[in-house]
Amino acid sequence: MDSELKEEIPVHEEFILCGGAETQVLKCGPWTDLFYDQSVKRPKLLIFIIPGNPGFSAFYVPFAKALYSLTNRRFPVWIISHAGHALAPKNKKILKTSEDSNAQEIKDIYGLNGQIEHKLAFLRTHVPKDMKLVLIGHSIGSYFTLQMLKRVPDLPVIRAFLLCPTIERMSESPNGRIATPLLCWFRYVLYATGYLLFKPCPEKIKSFLIRRGLQVMNLENEFSPLNILEPFCLANVAYLGGQEMMEVVKRDDKAIKEHLCKLTFYYSTIDPWCPKEYYEDIKKDFPEGDIRLCEKNIPHAFIIHFNQEMADMIADSLKDDLSKM
Repeated sequence: MDSELKEEIPVHEEFILCGGAETQVLKCGPWTDLFYDQSVKRPKLLIFIIPGNPGFSAFYVPFAKALYSLTNRRFPVWIISHAGHALAPKNKKILKTSEDSNAQEIKDIYGLNGQIEHKLAFLRTHVPKDMKLVLIGHSIGSYFTLQMLKRVPDLPVIRAFLLCPTIERMSESPNGRIATPLLCWFRYVLYATGYLLFKPCPEKIKSFLIRRGLQVMNLENEFSPLNILEPFCLANVAYLGGQEMMEVVKRDDKAIKEHLCKLTFYYSTIDPWCPKEYYEDIKKDFPEGDIRLCEKNIPHAFIIHFNQEMADMIADSLKDDLSKM
């Protein structure tokens, strides 16, 4: 019954030009245009999901549907892809925002700083200024979320959830020690390998490989990203990953302290990107903060098998805030 309910939830797909980059936005719920909707039925709050890396928004659809259902279908749940991580199909129209006063291209939009500005540009041009926000950042999306709050302190954010937050010492983590040489020293080898393997590969074979892989990982849905194996997207995933290893080093305690009352940190006990000691350190430094350690063995990539459990935690945490909306 629960799975049937989720299938009935409407999800609208758009490709927009944001900061000069093609961007996939998946919108859960009947609201597709909050900026120009002046009706009394327009929701007062948006739940906005910022993915990890790779930033394929389609991976988060089951999680978004679960969260939408658990919040009684009262609020839209939107997922944004990272710039350069999704390409529109040839038959798909790419929407442009004529009202964007910041329509110029964002410098180094595929890098760490550019991705932060990319999300802020989207909110400026597609979400009314007076609309309340719940931000949900996963992995490097947590870093983006924290930096968005820092750069635009007056964003109307009532809560921000940082899930498996890679906000410090990424290259020192168990996975980081493996990823750093690959992404920083051998990045161009990865680029060349991806190009040589996948550029000449027929679309039917790539689609088959992607669908089979997504089925195995329980990630296949109506918006399965069939351009995962595009060399352009793979190069941008690796480029962002390399910057993460080099630049996500010191925890931004100033930003955390300034916005602590809005933040919920959720660490896993089995996360090779954020080992338990990172949780212990931040818990010691911010004992008054809402900093939690998962007791359900949910892994870093919770979107593979633990969408419902993560959605349950967030919906339960939001009950008091949403009851006032």
